[in-house]
Amino acid sequence: MCDRSFGRKVCALLLVLACAEGCASHAIDRKIEMAEYAPTPRELDKTSHPAYRVEPPDILLIEAVKNIRPALSPLNAGDTVNIRLQGGVPIDVQKDQELFPLEYQYELDREITNKIINGDYLVGADGKVDLGPVYGMVSLEGLTLDQAREALYLHFQQHVELKDPQFTITLPDIAGKQAVSGEHLVRVDGTIFLGIYGEVYVSGLTLPQVKATVESHLSTQMHDPEVTVDVLAYNSKVYYVIMDGGGYGEQVIRLPCTGNETVLDAISQVNGLSQVSSKKIWISRPAPSDYQASQVLDVHWRAITREGITTTNYQLFPGDRIYVQADHLIATDNFIGKIFAPVERFLGVVALGTGTVSGIDFYTQQGAQGGP
Repeated sequence: MCDRSFGRKVCALLLVLACAEGCASHAIDRKIEMAEYAPTPRELDKTSHPAYRVEPPDILLIEAVKNIRPALSPLNAGDTVNIRLQGGVPIDVQKDQELFPLEYQYELDREITNKIINGDYLVGADGKVDLGPVYGMVSLEGLTLDQAREALYLHFQQHVELKDPQFTITLPDIAGKQAVSGEHLVRVDGTIFLGIYGEVYVSGLTLPQVKATVESHLSTQMHDPEVTVDVLAYNSKVYYVIMDGGGYGEQVIRLPCTGNETVLDAISQVNGLSQVSSKKIWISRPAPSDYQASQVLDVHWRAITREGITTTNYQLFPGDRIYVQADHLIATDNFIGKIFAPVERFLGVVALGTGTVSGIDFYTQQGAQGGP
């Protein structure tokens, strides 16, 4: 009687599980049937993704087209200026030959010549430019190019006693203080770092907006800057493949979305369906945050793989969830196994203990009777 009662309970449990699985499957089928004929991009009928919006942790490639320091930028220690002076101080070549042995070897036939300046000069750590033993040193650090021109004019008049010095001063390198070109990671706070030019917030912006924002930020330290912006690594846009483990959890695989993937591409990225997977697959496409509805797209796996029908081989978009359901029989078997495994383990322990006690009693009786 106990065996019959236990068997009836097991059969009733299996019937309840089968009905539950069937009801769940029917509910999913109804949701999928409503969204099956939605005008959704798919293989051989794809569409372009919306304008890409930058987010962490994308990597941007920025190239500087125009990277010119502003006209009012002050000279700093380490800068190089080009100075040319015509009609300089008259010197006696033969007398000063030991002082300038190489510079005037080609003019030894003349007794008097003018000491000219024509070359690049470094602004030293003390902020001064060394113009040689004839013209001395002049402080240019912190001055704009126009102010440096005035300082040189006064220096030539007062210290070298040139009445009307004719000279020019230019910057041989007009590039900005630091190169902007290179790879720039969008950090967790949504900014990119441009070195000495500071930070720029770019998260959520399209590429044209990033370009305009970076140029506007650099305009305070450059003359009419111009840059090009492109995405080097698309790290922020992904989709998910969720593999049902048949009662033993769910495996979630995160894959990058590059704009051309379909369902077949996604399944191939996870090495196909697992041993516990069924052919029941659907896409859950997230709705905007202010909507409480979801879009579920049924995927006919056999039609895609065996017949080449592309109707449900949908194009994937960022945020899509591809769910691969486990086989119902395997899931039911795993569920029953999880229920009865503790009972079997407990009964096994009881049986082992009972056998051990019986064995001890047997050998005790044998020993009492003079046996082995």
